[in-house]
Amino acid sequence: MTEKNKANLTSEGHRQRIREKFLKGGGAAFADYELLEAYLTIAIPRRDVKPLAKLLIAKFGSFAEVVSARNEELLAVDGVGENTLFALKIIKEAAQRMSWEMLKDKDLPVIADMDALIDYCRMSMAYQDVEEFKLIYLNNKNQVIAEETQQKGTINHVSIHPREVVKSALDNHASAVIMVHNHPTGDTTPSRADIDVTKKVKEALASMNMVLHDHVIVSKYGCYSFRTAGLI
Repeated sequence: MTEKNKANLTSEGHRQRIREKFLKGGGAAFADYELLEAYLTIAIPRRDVKPLAKLLIAKFGSFAEVVSARNEELLAVDGVGENTLFALKIIKEAAQRMSWEMLKDKDLPVIADMDALIDYCRMSMAYQDVEEFKLIYLNNKNQVIAEETQQKGTINHVSIHPREVVKSALDNHASAVIMVHNHPTGDTTPSRADIDVTKKVKEALASMNMVLHDHVIVSKYGCYSFRTAGLI
């Protein structure tokens, strides 16, 4: 048996042990690099992917940050090609879609489970490298009916226009709205501008008999709710 064949058998044996460990106990006990390695064994067949998994975690910090990293950043890592990039981005999209479907399909009003809303917002926005402004539309039972990313900005600014918020809410037949934006810097403390525009949006919606239910700021380190803080 050649050295190459021996290496292939060793690698396949390691992959099989990973599969068995995961199928037996799930992924909760896996470190981030182990979970990433487990996934990469599917995306990159017939290759030892542990070094790549460890390299990605070391560079980006966590499993979530790896799959949320920009395409060009991932492709710059030695060992990451288009197929690996494609596989990693599928994870991000699948997780985001599942989170949204779970939020939208709830029979209870979103105010009964704000954690689900926060989870979705952080999943979809917290790891972006520029600020984004999203609207989540609610019906008259405060159930989620739709969402929309209205604006994308810079590392520390995104424009929010009360008139556009009202127009979009009317177009989506919403009775209430939740505003969400992210702070790529990690600090979720609202700025003076955040507080002022929230007041203006609340007044603009009220003039059309709609409610601003909350304004949530998310980052990869946490979240801030204007309603919880008593600012709405």
